[in-house]
Amino acid sequence: MKWSKLTFLAKSIIVLLIAGAVGSLVYYLSPGLRVGESKQVQALDISGKDVNNLAATDELPLPKTELSSVVSDKPLARIGAYAWNAQSGIIVSNGGPRTTSGSLMELNGVNLEIIRQDWLSELRNLQLKFIDEFDRGVAHPKEGVFAVMIMGDGAPYYISSVQQALDDKYGVNKYNLQVVGAVGLSYGEDKLIGPPSWKMDPQTMKGALISAVIGDGDWVTAINYAAINGIKVNPDPATYDAEAVNFLASANDDYIESAKELIKSQKEGWTIPLKEVKNGVLTGKTINKKVDGCATWTPGDKMVFDELSGFTDIISTKEFNNQMATTLIAVKQWSEANPEIVTNILKSALKASDQVKQFESWKVKASECVATTYDMESPEYWYAMFKGQKGEKNGISYNMGGSRVFNFADVNQYYGITDGVNRYKAVYDQVSLYLKELNPAGFNDNVKRVVPYEEAVNLSFLKSIKDLSTGDAYVSDYTKKATKVMASGEWNITFESGRAVLRPEAMDVVDQIYNLLIQAEDAKLEMVGHTDNTGTQDGNYSLSLARAEAVKSYLIGKGIPGTRFQKVDGKGQDEPIADNSSPAGKAKNRRVVITLLN
Repeated sequence: MKWSKLTFLAKSIIVLLIAGAVGSLVYYLSPGLRVGESKQVQALDISGKDVNNLAATDELPLPKTELSSVVSDKPLARIGAYAWNAQSGIIVSNGGPRTTSGSLMELNGVNLEIIRQDWLSELRNLQLKFIDEFDRGVAHPKEGVFAVMIMGDGAPYYISSVQQALDDKYGVNKYNLQVVGAVGLSYGEDKLIGPPSWKMDPQTMKGALISAVIGDGDWVTAINYAAINGIKVNPDPATYDAEAVNFLASANDDYIESAKELIKSQKEGWTIPLKEVKNGVLTGKTINKKVDGCATWTPGDKMVFDELSGFTDIISTKEFNNQMATTLIAVKQWSEANPEIVTNILKSALKASDQVKQFESWKVKASECVATTYDMESPEYWYAMFKGQKGEKNGISYNMGGSRVFNFADVNQYYGITDGVNRYKAVYDQVSLYLKELNPAGFNDNVKRVVPYEEAVNLSFLKSIKDLSTGDAYVSDYTKKATKVMASGEWNITFESGRAVLRPEAMDVVDQIYNLLIQAEDAKLEMVGHTDNTGTQDGNYSLSLARAEAVKSYLIGKGIPGTRFQKVDGKGQDEPIADNSSPAGKAKNRRVVITLLN
């Protein structure tokens, strides 16, 4: 077939295959070649007001099962979505995969179809098909989807990579994707799974190989855990670094494959050939590495715990409770041409979520609609997993599932519309930093830029909803003492010499700490300052405490509640982590250790 007759998608696939083949030859034939060096990254945000609002409203009639005839003559809007329990609110608002009689979508004049698709690459293709038909002048395309629902922390990767494809095909910014709102929240469902030793001593994760959909939200959860515990991350899935956490790009960009790859490796001895790298340089050796853990979500987590012994959930979105909102990413130009449809989809979903939060009948109905929409498992399964389940195998306990739905008060709080703390911006900016610093799977080589938050998020549709109550913002309770260590990491924060004054270059680091605190909003904090051995021992005690207090004051100034700080202390020069005889060693010893507890 002639090149000129191939579709844009076919040409893209061929180019990627050729590039991959050339890249593989370079890796295998060029020992000593400098490659992407493993990096220690600063971790994600955590805040002080957990997003979980309750509003007392009357119980509404449940949607019926038969399809709506009222909206059948209206344009059909399509949304592509993973099989993910945090979407329960929008699914029950529709009565299932297609708008049903008596549903809130019908009430608000929306004719909606929700299409399950677990492959991230296929979700992207569905949205590209929609744009292609829209570009040909079709007002309401019959191919593809106008929006996808994915993890909000995966949005920087998704939006930026698709934007590059759109710019290349249609010209710069002729078409754009934008976050238009969120309808739920992962609350434990998405997790890093591994041996219990990773939880007891995170440093034992060094040299591990974790299967994940690179760039997606579960990958972010694993990156967060490495970052807050000061462990380097190997950004290159073709190499192996024994001093870092390594990632296997799961087949088909499918989170279920992440679970299957771990199971296959542990049960059958399946290994991945990886080129060994030390300090960013290929050694010429090949390491055949088993998969040690995975980043996945329900039902992937249940699959792992059913099949394997000796594994548990290491960290999840229950700890990083603001990390992963169920986010609607829509075609900007179509949405602006059809604002009523987009607004009413959000309005219906948020109102149904309020019902799910309050009434058992709506919880049960939501689980039925989810099972029908995903054509997977039973309603009882999804009901149980929405709440979250605990299990134990050979003395090792683990957690599965755990989701929340967003009502109107939640979504206004999450984006900082009501309380000024924009939790999602903290997430988006931090993940954008991960993409720039780690360059996962050559991201920066293929994508010219990460689309900034200001271009990627459009809250006008949410703000146009006027007839739902926002309610009062929920505030986390920090009065109880926290005793369980979630993670502990060291940050080299630069200060003026001999003073507790932050240097300008320290602001980026402290802002990243703030982002971490926004994401793990339920966690309390302990902060301990350390110095090198310059000066007197007593003077260094005072200086280290003053520097820890300076970081605390800066964070409070950005909105972190003072009640979150359980302890602030200074250890002076007593606990060095490097040799004080060299400038490099002294620099490492001048640090602040931040511990998250729950």
